[in-house]
Amino acid sequence: KIIKEKTGGAESQAYGFLQMQTVRRDYSAVLAQISAAGVSGNDKKLSALAVRVKAALASSADPFAKVKGLIAEMIEKLEKQAAEEAAQKEFCDTETKKSTDKKEDKESEIEDLSAKIDKAESTVTKLKEEIANLQGELANTAKTQKEMTDMRSKEHATFVQAEKDYSDGLEGVQMALQTLRDYYASKSFIQEGAGNDHSSAGGSIISILEVAESDFSKLLTETREAEADAESKFDELTEANKLETTAKSGDIKYKTQEIGQLEKAVSENKDSRESVQEELDAVLEYLSKLNDQCIAKPEPYEERKRRRDEEIAGLKNALQILEGDAIGFLAVKQVHRHRA
Repeated sequence: KIIKEKTGGAESQAYGFLQMQTVRRDYSAVLAQISAAGVSGNDKKLSALAVRVKAALASSADPFAKVKGLIAEMIEKLEKQAAEEAAQKEFCDTETKKSTDKKEDKESEIEDLSAKIDKAESTVTKLKEEIANLQGELANTAKTQKEMTDMRSKEHATFVQAEKDYSDGLEGVQMALQTLRDYYASKSFIQEGAGNDHSSAGGSIISILEVAESDFSKLLTETREAEADAESKFDELTEANKLETTAKSGDIKYKTQEIGQLEKAVSENKDSRESVQEELDAVLEYLSKLNDQCIAKPEPYEERKRRRDEEIAGLKNALQILEGDAIGFLAVKQVHRHRA
């Protein structure tokens, strides 16, 4: 009783002082942790938490429970926010990769289609030039053939006239020769007692006519041979022109068909390219939105994660401080009560 009476005030002062010292030590350490986390992360929420913790320590009947609740609530919020950011990061990485791969695929498709279109259009241009050249050659062939035909017609007309003239001349000479031969060979001529002069003159005329007959016959033969040779060459050239015209006309027909097929392919490939371009535009638009959502941030995700981890670690450390000091504080109170 004496001890209790004599030491009661001292005990109250000592253990009450110890309790206040523990609270103050908790207060300083916890606030230091929260403030350090707030400054490190530049987080206004932690600065506000520090104010609330300070108020709770000053006014709450059970400051440890109040402060622990505030810190635990903030840790839960930060962990939830960290999980949401991690999920968002995973979403961004997955969607960005898928969209980037799709973008590259569509760009490759457009490149391939454009190459096919350019090649086909180049081939069409070349084929059209070749057709124009072939048509020019056919026009020249047709012009040459017409000139040959006109010339052959004139040559043939000349031949017909020459043949008639030579034939008529030959026929006339032959008739004259026959008449003269018949005349000089007739008995009546001999009986009339014609002299050698008449016989000689008749022989000279016959000789001249025979020379003319030979010349006309030779000219007629040469004219007919020349005509036959000219006609043969004309037929040969005409046949060659026909074969050339047929071959080049076939080339034109084939090239024209090929142009039609190529132009159809170009049209189809352009439609396909337009469709793929629309898909690419949609992918690019989505990528742009992803970039705004995932990249256009004040700080990258890795930095935000590091800061968030530091904030959570700081708050958990503050909780550990509180829990450790709370155990010590309770122990002191137990001793105080035991002695009472």
